[in-house]
Amino acid sequence: MLELEHGFRVVDVHTRLSTAEEGVSERGRAIGPENLEREIHQAGVVKAVVYPGSVEGNYLRANNAVARMSVERPFVAFARINGALDADARLGARVRNLTARRKPHHTSPEDVERYAYDDRFSGFMLDPKTDGIPDTEVVEQLADVSLPLLVRGGESFPPTAVAEAFLDWDVPVILAHFGGHPLNRGLMGEAISLLDDYDSLYLDTSFVRYRGQLERAIREHPDRVLFGSGAPDTHPNVSVMEILTLDVPEDAMARVFSKNPSRVIDALAP
Repeated sequence: MLELEHGFRVVDVHTRLSTAEEGVSERGRAIGPENLEREIHQAGVVKAVVYPGSVEGNYLRANNAVARMSVERPFVAFARINGALDADARLGARVRNLTARRKPHHTSPEDVERYAYDDRFSGFMLDPKTDGIPDTEVVEQLADVSLPLLVRGGESFPPTAVAEAFLDWDVPVILAHFGGHPLNRGLMGEAISLLDDYDSLYLDTSFVRYRGQLERAIREHPDRVLFGSGAPDTHPNVSVMEILTLDVPEDAMARVFSKNPSRVIDALAP
């Protein structure tokens, strides 16, 4: 694929890096550090947040592998976490959550603290559908360390659930896919509206294919939208072009591509 020429400094808040620890259940393409680095270079991306794919049990080894593969590459490692609570909104799951207890393979408050003060990691990542939701003690620790938490949002864990789980604690949340995966316009609209109520909420643009939703969010909240490609499931070139073709001012594009992500994630700054 041809390299893009666009003149913007671009950083990416959402890419997945494959590790040897991943199980066969991980959805999407597998991609190693060399190929991912080549793809982001083709798109003119200078730095990218990376996190591991899903694994069975504890994420310690996978997180450490991603941190190792990020050395001397334009990658910013996020530690993937999990939890004992079921993300399912149905009554049965809510009842089970009343008695759910953290198990040894679940992320603990101590794990969060260790990751936060390990200079190899600049934030956290959670896929509630796959990994569950952390309990109150873990969320309290996330709020205390105040590093950004990238959350996969969508029909399995909608924006209102994200707000209930994290935003009342002032955890800095980057809600992936505008909270609407897969391509749910209604949920994307809900996430944009939540920006009025929560200062600690940000939206990443990965897999947001609707120009109307992208342009609305950027115009109404120009400081709260962060570029995310969703690589390797989509090529970063495609994601960059989706922003470049929007009907918004160049200054707004510069905010989405670099200024906003760099303010939220220190390691992405120039």
